[in-house]
Amino acid sequence: MSILSDRWIRKEARHSAMIEPFVERQQRDGCISYGLSSYGYDARVADEFKIFTNVHSAVVDPKDFSPTSFVDVQTDVCVIPPNSFALARTVEYFRIPRDVLVICLGKSTYARCGIIVNVTPLEPEWEGHVTLEFSNTTPLPAKIYANEGACQFLFLQGNEPCEQSYADRAGKYMGQTGVTLPKL
Repeated sequence: MSILSDRWIRKEARHSAMIEPFVERQQRDGCISYGLSSYGYDARVADEFKIFTNVHSAVVDPKDFSPTSFVDVQTDVCVIPPNSFALARTVEYFRIPRDVLVICLGKSTYARCGIIVNVTPLEPEWEGHVTLEFSNTTPLPAKIYANEGACQFLFLQGNEPCEQSYADRAGKYMGQTGVTLPKL
């Protein structure tokens, strides 16, 4: 498996619409950077957020997650309460090739503020908006800026196409749009 360069990412984005919309160069003037980098793509967070709240004293259960545990907010700046989290989505829609696995890492700007970005790998032939989880590990409220960089995606090419892709097994998060809650 090898990591794929900016040249490969640009070619795939143009040829197969792997990333839409695609930003050809890193944008950084007065914002948290986003766009194509040397060996990855820095995606933006959209302005749709689901902020976790426990006003109903719910138990967090991945097999039965209650949508009432979130407050839906559309905003340019999301404030996450102390020791809490918010779900969001990427601005970009991804279409992953059959022989590629994508790993996501948080931006250092957020990490240095105690904000952790978590995303599971994007599997071969998965497509959709990526649901992002922002954890505020601090005892203070934390800001997330919509339409700015949130995380970096690294593209790894396998030595051959996989036997069964995410699309082949009709994965439950295939084609997701908007912020998607856990599914069983």
